Amino acid sequence: ACGKVKVMPAHPDEDFLEFVLDQLSALRGVTSRPMFGCFGLYSGEDFFAIIDEGRLYFCTDETTRPAFKQAGMKTFHALKSYYEVPVDVLEDDAELCRWARDAVAVHRRKPRASAANTKRRAKRTGTGSRRPDST
Repeated sequence: ACGKVKVMPAHPDEDFLEFVLDQLSALRGVTSRPMFGCFGLYSGEDFFAIIDEGRLYFCTDETTRPAFKQAGMKTFHALKSYYEVPVDVLEDDAELCRWARDAVAVHRRKPRASAANTKRRAKRTGTGSRRPDST
């Protein structure tokens, strides 16, 4: 007796993800990875965007954030440096690619978390790269 095969429903953002990747096709090497119920977008190893609930968010800093704020866009709830991309930018593939390049550049300028975490851990534990005293 054959039972029914359960098919997992498609992720609700899969069609939107496909649209965004198509819009970003002029940028080489953009990939997506599932993460905590949403998708992360990467340019190589640089995590520059999030897709969640039919919205695209780009990594921002003090140089790029004003354009997002001027458009009235909100932050991604978990990562406040990621702002929603305005619809008019999303629908214009050339403009979206320009904003995406900026987001990748922002991510590349950020200090690497692993080095920062190592320094914080060393401060808390009193360890670090000090050489032992020689006697």
